[in-house]
Amino acid sequence: MLQSKYVWQPPASDAHCAEHLAEALSVSPMLGALLVNRGVVTPSEGKAFLHGGLEDLYDPFLLLGMKEAVLRIQQAVESGEHILIYGDYDADGVSSTSLMIQFMRYMGASYDIYIPHRSNEGYGLHNHALDWAHQQGVSLVITVDTGISAVEQIAHANSLGMEVIVTDHHEPPAILPEAYAIINPKQPGCPYPFKGLAGVGVAYKLTQAMLGEPPIEWTEIVAIGTIADLMPLTDENRILVRKGLECMQSSSFVGIRSLMEVSGITMSKVTSTNVAFGMAPRINASGRLDHAGSAVALLTTDDPDEAQRLSHALDDLNKKRQQVVEHIVEDALTQLQDKMKGRDVPHVIVLAGIGWNVGVVGIVASKILERYYRPVIILGIDEATGMCKGSARSIPGLDIYEALNSCSHAMDHFGGHPAAAGMSLHRDNLVAFENGLNEHAAQVLSAQDFVPETPSDGEWSFADVPLSTIDEMSMLAPFGMSNPVPKFIFRNVKLLETRKMGREGNHLKLVLQQGSYKLEAVAFGRGDVADMLTEGDMLDVLGELSVNEWNGSRKPQLMLQDLSVPKPQVLDLRGAREPWQEAERLYQVLVPHMGFSASQMAVVFHPDAAPELPITHLNDSTLWVYDHNMNIQAWNDSAERHGRDRVNTLFMLNVPQSTAQLKELLSSFKQLANLILIHPGRQTVERLSIPTRDLFKQLYVMLARIAAEPVQESEALLRLSQQSSSTVRMLSKMMNVFEELNFIERGNGQIRFIPQPAKRDLDTSRHFRDLGQLAELEQQMIHTDTSQLTNWIMTRLQGVPTA
Repeated sequence: MLQSKYVWQPPASDAHCAEHLAEALSVSPMLGALLVNRGVVTPSEGKAFLHGGLEDLYDPFLLLGMKEAVLRIQQAVESGEHILIYGDYDADGVSSTSLMIQFMRYMGASYDIYIPHRSNEGYGLHNHALDWAHQQGVSLVITVDTGISAVEQIAHANSLGMEVIVTDHHEPPAILPEAYAIINPKQPGCPYPFKGLAGVGVAYKLTQAMLGEPPIEWTEIVAIGTIADLMPLTDENRILVRKGLECMQSSSFVGIRSLMEVSGITMSKVTSTNVAFGMAPRINASGRLDHAGSAVALLTTDDPDEAQRLSHALDDLNKKRQQVVEHIVEDALTQLQDKMKGRDVPHVIVLAGIGWNVGVVGIVASKILERYYRPVIILGIDEATGMCKGSARSIPGLDIYEALNSCSHAMDHFGGHPAAAGMSLHRDNLVAFENGLNEHAAQVLSAQDFVPETPSDGEWSFADVPLSTIDEMSMLAPFGMSNPVPKFIFRNVKLLETRKMGREGNHLKLVLQQGSYKLEAVAFGRGDVADMLTEGDMLDVLGELSVNEWNGSRKPQLMLQDLSVPKPQVLDLRGAREPWQEAERLYQVLVPHMGFSASQMAVVFHPDAAPELPITHLNDSTLWVYDHNMNIQAWNDSAERHGRDRVNTLFMLNVPQSTAQLKELLSSFKQLANLILIHPGRQTVERLSIPTRDLFKQLYVMLARIAAEPVQESEALLRLSQQSSSTVRMLSKMMNVFEELNFIERGNGQIRFIPQPAKRDLDTSRHFRDLGQLAELEQQMIHTDTSQLTNWIMTRLQGVPTA
């Protein structure tokens, strides 16, 4: 039984509404259902969603502060004032700054730009930058993707005689800065109907108000920032991103063309996914490891050679960024393991490290969240100053901006969204900061909030998704936040084939069957799951449908997102060279499928197999040791604390000594659903035969010939093995029987045959009975094939006696 990583949330759809919508829009019933799942319920809404264009954008003057901003900028341009564009270092800030550069050039304005250095300066406006601007003769500052919280800094600009127009989309604080104008759809009193614009979207609305119809190619820049900042791809964002992607297919920006090339993106087929996972990380890499100015230069250059140089430089930075992230994640997980010793995972995970690159801590936080499904804050500590700068990523149950606000006294600065935020504080305040966050989270979060969920578009069958339907789903693009790629649940499908793909076997390919229909499924980065599956298993799967095109052939394909095996499993991994290392590897594969509760997994082993050193990750699970008398005892703190009642997955590292011992082990874990066998295989264990009287009689005769006088036992066993079909191991155990029955004497490594022993029946020997049970047990657990082994074990898991 393999649990799904996530709870698959079915849509709250209305079948009648979906049918009516499909008929009105002349689309398939499935597309009608998918529209309803996305909140589109009327034909007019459906038409706007599927076919909305730039003409459907809202009047930019509905934005509070827009009228004042337009008049002030017109005045500045006409009078030749020097303007400063003040941006941010993430992809939205880079896009916003680049868009405003295009606008300034279009207007023929005098301008400068300023983007703070993430590591050296941090987020937001800074007085020293405003002082520099004043020295350059700047009289008007226009912020993009920042400024809404800069109360003190804008007051400083005012004192220098500079006026500030704020364009931003972040959550407004209780007290707003005294700027000349503030344009932010989220500010109190703003009647603008769509609150989900990115920073670059707000900047675009400013250009729209100034120009009426900005150059259509500017939507390319809007698309990049909107997708990268994970803004909802609904309403205006959907229109702007779709138009931007269309323009990108024949982009007039040499920087964007070069960036697509280095990202391996085919221009004619560029999608929102390409932008999110190809272009955005490379743009972000500039601000994370260097300075975002290089990304701005790329998006605004007209020189093809410079575009090539800059795009390759960003690609190199992104590769370096990946290495830095991997190193910090490893350090952070080690720190968390130490922090969790003897305790459960905290409500909010707060980790800080000296020298951790503050440019990538947000990515690290996302990776830790994915593993533990807890709100995570990762901070880099400046050893010289003691200052910490960090990023937060949260789960739906906790508004992280609100949580930070509850302990604002511990921070120097913070800002962000409900799902992500940034902050700075001194290391002396870290303990108070962590305690405050966890106290707030304890009041807000329930146990249910820690169960990861993923939305789905309902349960369907393979017969429901022919190529024509999959092709039609492209009408829902561009996909992203609030308009995800449709995810379908297919239940009770048979696993026909499992295969690892890729040079290192990192990827997974399955062939599935439901009725007469077959479907290939692919999961990138999940090759490890192959070890958890057995051909013939019945699965439930969740995935995204696509079309696989190869050599002119087109067929449906499922991009696998999650899966479960509803019935109990026996996983045959016998013969592992390093059982403990193999158990730890599988543990890390299974944790996401165990509801993030390691106490549901147990490892049982004989004392002879106990590791000399603690196994880092396995210590989170429960470790149990058993002896020949079938006593089962806790071997680590987790076993002592959690007991056996919750265990549903058992790793078995040894073959028990008897069927009775196996029965005792299995019955000791009452919720057991999965058994993972990692004990030695047939190549490493000499075979035992089922003992018979004829076999013992044969051995007795041979012993009489070679052991009338004392002989070295090892030498005798080797000779006897050569003269018979029995292994040395089998013969050694038979010697135990003879010794118990007084047929031989043993001592000093020698054996001597007793010529006329008292008659004893073999059945009176405990060793004879144990040998019979062990031989039978090993026959099943070591020497049978996977199918026979599974059936034999399943009868015991289910409490059914074998024939």
